[in-house]
Amino acid sequence: MTVHFIGAGPGAADLMTIRGQRLLARCPVCLYAGSTVAEELLDYCPPEARRVNTAPLDLEAIEAEYVRAFEAGEEVARLHSGDLSVYSAVAEQLRRLKARGIPWTLTPGVPAFSAAAAALGRELTVPEVAQSVVLTRLSGRASKMPEAEQLERFAATGATLAIHLAVHRLEEIVERLMPFYGGACPVAVAYRASWPDERIVTARLDGIVEALVTDPIERSALILVGPALAVSEFRDSALYEAGYCRRFRHTND
Repeated sequence: MTVHFIGAGPGAADLMTIRGQRLLARCPVCLYAGSTVAEELLDYCPPEARRVNTAPLDLEAIEAEYVRAFEAGEEVARLHSGDLSVYSAVAEQLRRLKARGIPWTLTPGVPAFSAAAAALGRELTVPEVAQSVVLTRLSGRASKMPEAEQLERFAATGATLAIHLAVHRLEEIVERLMPFYGGACPVAVAYRASWPDERIVTARLDGIVEALVTDPIERSALILVGPALAVSEFRDSALYEAGYCRRFRHTND
């Protein structure tokens, strides 16, 4: 028996990995985060699979489901939204499984910031404009941010910021970022990127709050900030220049 943690991707059922689909198809038990995972993904489960929505459950109740399956010798598919490597609350579950000697695996998924970038039709790293993407959030009820990881410190680098779980504090974010990026800096708020009701709102940093006044977005959204989101004049990467010598392509010089 093994608990298979699977990154379900940003929302669209066809953005789940093939490995994730195959794991779902063979597991007689599926635990899924019903508040953030598309119901269509459950179609990959065997028809007779036991499906448990973990949205109303606390950690102890989820652990009890693992123990129940372990004692019955049943493999478990554990679906989390996005990718498991960030903001997935997987770490505390793994700690409990380790303590009980229950085997587990991790299958990555398409992260929300990738889906948002695709919806925008933008690359988040542009030569000599921004070469780093910072995935971050604000302190909240679930957990506090470490003192060294304050938003202003990341903003000082000029990198592209992907701010999770904080759209309800958009005014605060704008105020804190304005001294570093300036009012003209492009911003995008991506609501449920890749879902059927996807909504993408773009504006300048000094206008994004006003852009959402009449139809606000209060949850399930990612905020992207940085000059790479709208820049059109930039240097081509040297990677594909005719004179650029690399392992698989040599010049005639």
